[in-house]
Amino acid sequence: MKAAVRHSAAVAALAVLASVATGAQAQVSERNIKFGYSVHETHPLGKGANRFAQLVAEKSGGKIKIKNYPSTQLGSETQMISATQGGVQDMVGVSSAPLVGLVKDFALFDLPFMFANEKEVDAVVDGPVGTRLFDKLATKGVVGLCFWENGFRHVTNNRRPITKLDDFKGIKLRTMQNPVYVDMFNTLGANSVPMAWPEVYAALETKAIDGQENPFVIVSTNKINEVQKYLSVTKHGYSPYAVMVGAKLWEKLSPAERTIFKDSCAEARDYQRKLNREEDAKTVAELKARGMLINEVPPEAVAQMKQQLKPVTDKYTREIGEDLVQQAQAEIDKVRSAMK
Repeated sequence: MKAAVRHSAAVAALAVLASVATGAQAQVSERNIKFGYSVHETHPLGKGANRFAQLVAEKSGGKIKIKNYPSTQLGSETQMISATQGGVQDMVGVSSAPLVGLVKDFALFDLPFMFANEKEVDAVVDGPVGTRLFDKLATKGVVGLCFWENGFRHVTNNRRPITKLDDFKGIKLRTMQNPVYVDMFNTLGANSVPMAWPEVYAALETKAIDGQENPFVIVSTNKINEVQKYLSVTKHGYSPYAVMVGAKLWEKLSPAERTIFKDSCAEARDYQRKLNREEDAKTVAELKARGMLINEVPPEAVAQMKQQLKPVTDKYTREIGEDLVQQAQAEIDKVRSAMK
């Protein structure tokens, strides 16, 4: 008798689960989503986007199909952000710098030498600070799903190796269209040239500019080594990618669909970050093999640069909001204490 009761209870429980699953599936509509980003599809961001599309397809039972558009096919990062806000584009993955034009708080990631390692970054972007930043984006026509990794940024140029502060003098350096980076490199002695990414390779090739700054993998996948001789490991900044959905699309999604997007983004994030970090070391070796001259920057030179940039850091800390910077610094300090 007891066995029969247990069997009946198990059957009932399975029926409830099946009913819930059927109900959730019914909340998922057939959708074709356009996801644009600026880098080559072989970059870890591109591979992360492919994994994201795969996960969404699996979790939606094949109903939601995401088509990825790499290599600025849909425009520059600022153009894609605008298109996503307007509902012309559904999703976008962009570096944090262009988002400063929407929410000044994103300049937090541009503060010079803010982070020392990836653990510090993860604590900030995956914690309350990251949530706070995405909450502010929600009023700007885009909804943040999660942060992926672009990575620590380094300087390349054709004039000379950068091993000390004075080496920046006179270098025409392309920067993102971001006031913090413009001020940062002008303060270091370079001549900042704000420029959209699609224009950079040609500008380097024609020697209209001397250099640029980006993570290792961006340098490699965009073949910057073909038009640049020196790469200096400055690690002057860290840039995450924000993966976002247009608010107009988000409002149409059911709770089940929103969960699919969020869960898939988080799973793809873990894959993408791991891949990006594994590729960093390999990329440096590959760039050397292709003929780039790569140099480390001595700690004392970094300290001098940080001191030179203190007015820039102080200026943008005030603009961003000292409370946000302090909140981020508290998360960083927790990581540093745990690593001692």
